[in-house]
Amino acid sequence: MTDILAAAHALLAERVSSDRHSRTEDPDRPETVQAMQIALEVPKASPPRRTDLLEASARAVVAVCLDGRAVTDDAWRAGLEGWYDHLIRKVARRARNKAWDDVQTVPGVTVEVRGARARAFIPGPVSDVPPLVRKLQISGTELPQDEPGAVDPDLPAILIDRGLDMSTGKAAAQVGHASMLLAARQPLDWVRDWAARDFALTVREVDADTFARHAAHPTAVHVRDAGYTEVTPDSLTVFAIPGRDLH
Repeated sequence: MTDILAAAHALLAERVSSDRHSRTEDPDRPETVQAMQIALEVPKASPPRRTDLLEASARAVVAVCLDGRAVTDDAWRAGLEGWYDHLIRKVARRARNKAWDDVQTVPGVTVEVRGARARAFIPGPVSDVPPLVRKLQISGTELPQDEPGAVDPDLPAILIDRGLDMSTGKAAAQVGHASMLLAARQPLDWVRDWAARDFALTVREVDADTFARHAAHPTAVHVRDAGYTEVTPDSLTVFAIPGRDLH
């Protein structure tokens, strides 16, 4: 019997590098410009906390990468492979009310964290986004920063450089990149333990000095942005560190 999680993890680990320069895309060939779309539920009347929504986004992205359908579903696997092999773009969009309900029918994974919900979809060409997802606005995801408290040392942590002043949507894409790179860099047994916890993690936005100090941690998995939006190219935007109890 196929070890589905092992196969999905092997696909991720073999095809993904933290070095974005190792991957390419060709604007003259639209099929090479790939992205994972992420829907962030931001109700007008009662929006979620920013930190909770970022944690939901990070967990949804890695859940799509390690979902069993990455092995058993041809379309799911093809979407991931096409994305892994090119620049790993992500696009965060706002959803609410009926639009949020409608996109639950588009293949992907929804994660809820303390009432905040995000859904990550199978990646694909940016020229061929599913209509229900394409209807969602890219703007309008902004939420104020909050103070969630100390990081839980028993969980993987993703730290964000608050000094970059990234929007909620930009930060959601960056923490999603960090969660998948973290999984790609860890051994299978570690990933099994994390999957058993539904990829629970903590996200914290910290000042630039604190960010730089902790980024030097030997187990830190760094994310450097291509610089298409909001930040300059090669900016270190976020990094992930494995949790104490998951070694």
